[in-house]
Amino acid sequence: MTPDPLNRLVAELAKLPGIGEKTAQRLAFHILRAPPEYARDLSKAVLEVVEKVRLCSRCFALTEADLCPLCLDPRRDESALCVVEGIADQMAIEKTREFKGRYHVLHGVLSPLDGVGPDQLRLKELLTRLEDGRVEEVIVATNPDIEGEATALYLTRLLKPMGLKVSRIAQGLPMGGDLEFADPATLARALSGRREL
Repeated sequence: MTPDPLNRLVAELAKLPGIGEKTAQRLAFHILRAPPEYARDLSKAVLEVVEKVRLCSRCFALTEADLCPLCLDPRRDESALCVVEGIADQMAIEKTREFKGRYHVLHGVLSPLDGVGPDQLRLKELLTRLEDGRVEEVIVATNPDIEGEATALYLTRLLKPMGLKVSRIAQGLPMGGDLEFADPATLARALSGRREL
């Protein structure tokens, strides 16, 4: 018979995205075998993130203050704004250290079948940010799936009339990938997005 506290821990861990019951059990047993300080530190970290982390009031990334460090950084290029679906996408782009502009996190994509329309995304806030005229180019960095493409098209139609340059991140083959294993849609996208050397 499994003790109730362990069952409750497994049940709570299994609620996390991508965590099934077997993985939840492994995590619970790991916590149980670790020194008590580990469990205390883990619970403190979970509570601290829930209590202290919130959305930046400008770009809607995660922060502990009203504005995130990227919005406060005077070295960032205010003329370029990269629009992403979620915080993980913003973090992935930032890890490349290639983009020096600012971000705007939509917190989703258009998906009428799931009941997600323009009003469920941070589009009003995006339009408000663009009113001051500092942004010259909006880079749409949504995923290359149906919803991401629909969102990119919607943004293009919304922003082009404002006189802004609207661009889309390039899509195609991953570094180290083999042409023979690429799906036709990815290969077609890579060919159409080619550039001169």
